[in-house]
Amino acid sequence: MVLPDHLHCIIELPSGDADFATRLRLIKANFSKAIPRLESLSSVRARRGERGIWQRRYWEHLIRDERDYQAHMDYVHINPVKHGLVGRVADWPYSTFHGLVAEGIYPADWAGGCEDDLGYQD
Repeated sequence: MVLPDHLHCIIELPSGDADFATRLRLIKANFSKAIPRLESLSSVRARRGERGIWQRRYWEHLIRDERDYQAHMDYVHINPVKHGLVGRVADWPYSTFHGLVAEGIYPADWAGGCEDDLGYQD
């Protein structure tokens, strides 16, 4: 899920590999190369050669079980609504939600306009 200044992803690394930082750095770098440089930059970001499209920090969480996985999938998909970018989950075009609807994993009207009642917070 790509949002204006951050992304959410659930990834599985190979056994014995826990280098999330490198994976996220590469994902952000490759994405950044594919879009025009139209954002404004702070002097610090300009000096460091950074783009102004990403938050610097990242957060990782080890999924504990199927319930935890589902909770995080729901959180990822509700995030554009929580940030006020769209009114319904299905309205955000840059999401895996649409593919999961096509696979029958989520109903097309998931959260059914009651997104504010789900209790998800950033």
